[in-house]
Amino acid sequence: MEIIWPERYSPANTRIHVSNEIQISATPEIIWSWLVRAARWPDWYTPIKQVRMEGGGEDLTTGLGFTWRIFGVTFSSKVEEFVPYERLAWSARYEGVDAYHAWLIERGPEACRVLTEENQNGWLARLNNTLRPSNVSYYHYLWLEALAKKAEAGPPS
Repeated sequence: MEIIWPERYSPANTRIHVSNEIQISATPEIIWSWLVRAARWPDWYTPIKQVRMEGGGEDLTTGLGFTWRIFGVTFSSKVEEFVPYERLAWSARYEGVDAYHAWLIERGPEACRVLTEENQNGWLARLNNTLRPSNVSYYHYLWLEALAKKAEAGPPS
C-alpha cells in the first residue's frame, strides 16, 4: 500500500517530503480508534496542545474541518481521505505552510505496519526545513511511538 497524493501535494510538486513507519502489535481497528480520536491527541502526544473539531465531537471523519495547535502554531485542517482502518489524510495550512499529512495502516501476520508521510510547501515550511532539517521526521517518529504505546495497551475508553 502507498499514499495516494492529490496532485497539488505529490512529492514531485512539493519541496519537503517526510516518511516514517512503525510496526504496531495491535489490530487496525484499535490503531484507527486512537488515530481518529483527534480531540484526545494532546493527552498522549504532548507536542499537540489543542484540537477543535468543527461542530464539536472528538473524532475525525470524512470532510471534517478541524484546528490544532502544535509548537505555538495553530493549523487549519480538513480531512481529505478517510478509509476506516486503512487510510487517513488531512490538509494543514498556516501562513507560510501548506501541507498534506497521510497515514496508512496495513495489517500484517503479527503486527500492523503504520506509515505516515507528509509533504509541505510554503516559505515557512522551507525555512523550518533549512534550519531544522530532521525536525518533522523526528516528531512524526515520536507520534508513531506514542500511537504504538496507546494502541498496544488497548482501545480508548
